[in-house]
Amino acid sequence: QTRAPPSIILRTSSVQPAVEHHSTTTKLFGGFMDEVGTFFKRFTQKASASHILIKGGPEAANKLEELKVEIDNSPVKFAEAASRFSSCPSARKGGELGEFGPGQMVKEFDQVVFNDDVGVVHGPIKTQFGYHLIYVTDRTE
Repeated sequence: QTRAPPSIILRTSSVQPAVEHHSTTTKLFGGFMDEVGTFFKRFTQKASASHILIKGGPEAANKLEELKVEIDNSPVKFAEAASRFSSCPSARKGGELGEFGPGQMVKEFDQVVFNDDVGVVHGPIKTQFGYHLIYVTDRTE
C-alpha cells in the first residue's frame, strides 16, 4: 500500500476544518444572505414603463388585444393609442409612468415590468384597476 507523504497528510488535515466551517456557515446563513441580496436589489432596481388602461371585463381585454396587434411594439404607436384609449391620467403623456422601483405598482404590473422583456408590449394584464397593455421602456438591475 502506498501512503501519501506526511506534508500532504498535514495539509489535508488542516484544510478539513475550514471546509467544514464553510459548509456549516453556508447552511446557516446562505438563505439569509439571499434574502438580504433580494432586499437591497429592491432599492437599486428601477424601471420605466408606459401603459394603456381600459376598465371593464372581457370586452376591455379584447380591445387591448386588437390594439396590441396595431401597435406592433412601436413606441410611437403605443403613445398614440394610450392618448386615445387609456382611462389613466398618464394618457396625456402617451401612457408614460416614468421611473419607479419594485413594489411601487400593483403586483401584476410589477411582475411584468421587472421580469419580462424590455421594448416589447405585454398584456393584456388584469389588475384591480382593469386591463393593461404595458410597454417596458427601460430597466436597470
